[in-house]
Amino acid sequence: MNVKKFIAPSSREALKKVRLMLGENAVILSNRNVDGQVEILAMNDQALTDIAPEADLVQKTSLTTQFNPRAKSSVTPASPIDLVARDDVNSSQAEIALMMNEIRSMRGMLENKMSEMSWMNTQQKSPHKADVLREMLATGLSASLSRQLIDKMPEGAGVEAGLDWVKSILLRNLTSISNENEILEQGGVYALVGPTGVGKTTTTAKLAARCVMRHGPSKLALITTDGYRIGGYEQLRIYGKILGVMVHSVKDEADLKIALAELKNKHTVLIDTVGVSQRDKMVTQQVAMLSGSGVNVKRLLCLNATSTGETLSEVVRAYQGSGLSGCILTKLDEAATIGGALDIVIRQKLNLYYVASGQRVPEDLHIANKQYLVDRAFRLKRETSSFKFQNDELPLLMSTMSSTPQVAEAGKSEELFG
Repeated sequence: MNVKKFIAPSSREALKKVRLMLGENAVILSNRNVDGQVEILAMNDQALTDIAPEADLVQKTSLTTQFNPRAKSSVTPASPIDLVARDDVNSSQAEIALMMNEIRSMRGMLENKMSEMSWMNTQQKSPHKADVLREMLATGLSASLSRQLIDKMPEGAGVEAGLDWVKSILLRNLTSISNENEILEQGGVYALVGPTGVGKTTTTAKLAARCVMRHGPSKLALITTDGYRIGGYEQLRIYGKILGVMVHSVKDEADLKIALAELKNKHTVLIDTVGVSQRDKMVTQQVAMLSGSGVNVKRLLCLNATSTGETLSEVVRAYQGSGLSGCILTKLDEAATIGGALDIVIRQKLNLYYVASGQRVPEDLHIANKQYLVDRAFRLKRETSSFKFQNDELPLLMSTMSSTPQVAEAGKSEELFG
C-alpha cells in the first residue's frame, strides 16, 4: 500500500499537494491537525483498486469532486473529504476567535496603560490629589468611588480643602433618620434581617427596650423565627422576660400570618429572623415569607461594620428583595475602618437608622449621626505599612479599577456631583 503523507499550513494547501502528487482521483485516508499544521494521508486510486478490486466495497473520494462540484463520480463520496472541508471551516473559526481574544486582551492592556499614564500625569500636575486619594483609600472607601470623587474634586484645592470637599459630598449622599419617631412613634412591624453573627438578636433587644421605655411593655410584641441556632429563642425570651414582653416563636409563613393576626393591636412588633448567609438560597425564602405575611413588614438589614466592602455588597444584593426600609450598622466598636460600610450605604442608597457599638442593652444603640460617622471614617485609617498605599502604587491601582465591574456599579453614584 503506497500511502503518502502531506503536511501544509492549511487544508486547502494540503489538498493541492495531494492533487499535484497523486492526481484528481487520489483517495483521502485521514486528515488531522499536528502542531498547528494539517496532515493528510492519501494514496493513489489505482493502488486502492489493486488492494480491493470490488469498487463498490471501497468508499473512494475523488479530488475532482472536491475541486469541481459539477464533476460526476460513480462512487459514493467518502466521509474523509467532508471532514477536511468541515475541519477547514472549524480551523478558520478557531483562528478568528483566537484573534478576537487577542485583540480584546490588547485593548484591555492599552486601556490600563493609558489610564495609568493619565493618573501619573494627574499626580505630577496635582500632587495634592494623590494625597487625598490615599487618605480616602485608607478609610476603606472603594477605589472606584474614590476615583470618581478625585476626578470631580475642584482644581487648586489643597489637601485639607480637598478632604473637606470629599466629606461634604459623602455627607450629602449619606441618608439617615433624623430622630426615632419613625419607629418609636409611628410603630408598625419591623423585621431585622442579615447574615449570621451580625448581632440581630441583641439589636432587637435594644430596640425593644427603647419601645418599652417610650410606650410600656403592653404596646410591644416580639417574634423570633430563629429555630436553627441553639439557644436563639431562649436568648430573646430572656430579654423579653426582663422587659415584661411575651416572645412568640414561628416556624414558617403560616405561623407568621397567625402570629401577626393575633398581634395586630400591638403598637410595635419586632421580628428577630434567623441568620442566613448571603449565598444561601434560604435568603430568598426568608424574604418571601416576610413579604407574604399579609402585613406590611418593614425589613431592616443589619450590616457588620467589620466586613469588607465586597462582602457587604453581596449581602445587600442578596437581601434586597422587593426593597429594604433601611439598615442598621452593627459592631461599630470592633471595626478598624468603616469607610467600606459607608461606601455601600451610599452606593446602594440605603436609609441608615441606627449604629450599634457594643453589647449593652439598650445603651449601645444610637441614632446614626452622619457627621460623626464621616469624621470617624477619616479618623480610623489603616496606618500600617502592609495596607497603606504608596505613591508609585496609585497609578497601577487606578488603572486596574478603571476596567473592573465596580466602575459600572459606581455609576449609581453619579448624582453625587449633581
